[in-house]
Amino acid sequence: MTTTPSFELGPDNLELRDWVHTFAADVVRPAAAEWDEREEFPWPVLEEAAKVGLYSLDFFATQAFEETGLGIPIAMEELFWGDAGIGLSVAGTALAAAGLQANGTPEQLTEWAPQMFGEPGDIKVAAFCSSEPDAGSDVGAMRTRATYDEATDEWVLNGNKTWATNGGLADIHIVTAVVDPELRARGQASFLVPPKTKGLSQGQKFLKHGIRASHTAEVVLDQVRIPGSCLLGGKEKLDARLARARETGRSGAANASMATFERTRPAVGAQAIGIARAAYEIALDYAKTREQFGKPIIENQAIAFTLADMATSIEASRLLVWRAAWLARQGKAFDLAEGSMSKLFAGETAVRVTERAMQILGGNGYTRDYPVERMARDAKIYTIFEGTSEIQRLVIARTISGMTIR
Repeated sequence: MTTTPSFELGPDNLELRDWVHTFAADVVRPAAAEWDEREEFPWPVLEEAAKVGLYSLDFFATQAFEETGLGIPIAMEELFWGDAGIGLSVAGTALAAAGLQANGTPEQLTEWAPQMFGEPGDIKVAAFCSSEPDAGSDVGAMRTRATYDEATDEWVLNGNKTWATNGGLADIHIVTAVVDPELRARGQASFLVPPKTKGLSQGQKFLKHGIRASHTAEVVLDQVRIPGSCLLGGKEKLDARLARARETGRSGAANASMATFERTRPAVGAQAIGIARAAYEIALDYAKTREQFGKPIIENQAIAFTLADMATSIEASRLLVWRAAWLARQGKAFDLAEGSMSKLFAGETAVRVTERAMQILGGNGYTRDYPVERMARDAKIYTIFEGTSEIQRLVIARTISGMTIR
């Protein structure tokens, strides 16, 4: 059913916004500094999110299929307004679930999606593993191999993944791998690695500049054998796709990793907006109360104009994200690469707004007594992961020109 886009949120979306905001204000934000400092996965906060229903398959599925397409962006903005590191710990499993939804069969989705989240008292998490040491933006350089053992109807995975959110920590891993090296990116497929599968282990855990409460690590795949049924989409569909790619030079379907990212980019943009909005609100309040030379600093045009630009960029980012999310939900084509536009603009807005917030707070903004320095650290990743700003510009440029741009 196609809905008419509106700038006015309906009662359900308003209720969702207020509910997630309350959780972010009461639970997430008070815990943010501690878990950032500890650089550990915030299991107690995730448990609280599960208890209220925020961390659950039902929540993410309901919002993913909400008719306006705005449910996930609204929830992400409010959650990440609370804190990006904890927010990503709550939302990280949804990326793996998106990979399952994008590439799996209905039967696979029914069987495995509930196991990705678990339930209160028995929390589970999942990881999406695509990037490699030599294959980040260049997915065609992927080296992780998946070989089919016809005698046992098993796939054997070997390789190393990196920058995996929840990597090694997760109960379920969604792994993209090469099945036909000659086809490069067109010869890749997605696989589900069940819990406690032998041969999968965590490699290096990364100590990061920002989003430090979120677990990021390498995943090592050494002779990982999984049932044939764990190939997402099934072997018949894969064989047909590979045959088309060999015959025509085109796959006829999106790359496994890209299919996932296309679904998640507006949500990632919404996360960046949450960070930017949080920093802006702190800077605005500070500028109204901080006095220099006998008056609040917001009465200085330089400060007031900076805040005006910050507010405008945040609003523009939200409109781009909402439009892309609405288009995706209605099944409409991204004729101008609106998903990439939304992620690009929102990510760069978050970096710019948090940096300006630190500047407005002056020396205070550079200390851990105020959270804007953490927000600035958190924001930078939004110009890097799920497609760098340069990759987003490449996608947009190719779309608007119809040309091969490298």
